[in-house]
Amino acid sequence: MPKRSVKKQPQFTRYGSIFAIALLCGVISICLAIFYHNTASAETYPIKGFDISHHQGVIDWKKISPQQYQFVYLKATEGGDYRDDRFQNYWMEARERGMHVGAYHFYRLCREGKIQAQNFIQTVPNKSNALPPVIDLEYDSNCINSFTKEQLLKQIKIMHDELHQHYAKQPIFYTSKNFYNIILIGEFKETPIWIREYKEQPDLKDGRAWTFWQQTNQGSIQGIHKSVDLNVFHGNAEEWRKFLENNQIIQPKK
Repeated sequence: MPKRSVKKQPQFTRYGSIFAIALLCGVISICLAIFYHNTASAETYPIKGFDISHHQGVIDWKKISPQQYQFVYLKATEGGDYRDDRFQNYWMEARERGMHVGAYHFYRLCREGKIQAQNFIQTVPNKSNALPPVIDLEYDSNCINSFTKEQLLKQIKIMHDELHQHYAKQPIFYTSKNFYNIILIGEFKETPIWIREYKEQPDLKDGRAWTFWQQTNQGSIQGIHKSVDLNVFHGNAEEWRKFLENNQIIQPKK
């Protein structure tokens, strides 16, 4: 039987196709690995919560279970004079729902720490059963060159100490790995760290333990129509109980 004529495929085309397929498979594998790793990593922590600001709009708190989400942090203030216009309503509604509630301040790198502390203190009620105050430390392109690192650390410490004294609770720093590694590493060793990391479990350069982890900014919660930041606490139910106990937190009341 005569052999069928087969058109010879150019070498570069054939190997180029193989490379493209392999590359695509590799990308898909990496994406799936990241997705499942992230999901599995978060699920190992039973104490879950979320944080919100006015960007989330109207919230139906009755649809949010305090058993599913053990804590919520609300944006209260920013810089020296900005106050979130939904903070007070969120604060009352979340506490009425029986949730453990805390407030956070977005720190402006070009404002003095004392002015920012006063803005927060004048806005956030001093409730013994509230979660510790949080200072959100991130790079601010408009202010990054206003202070040297030493001056910035001094101003952050002023706000940290003012909140510590006023609320009688150890403040928490929310931050990114970059900001932590460049500015905070080796500093404020007693201050709990709330780290933002969306690709994998947090791993700070100096091996410091984290207390809270913001794992995604694309979460979905029934009762909230927009995407939500989801977080976990680094510990089990007993360690969460001890955290609340150490901060003298009891069941929220109005």
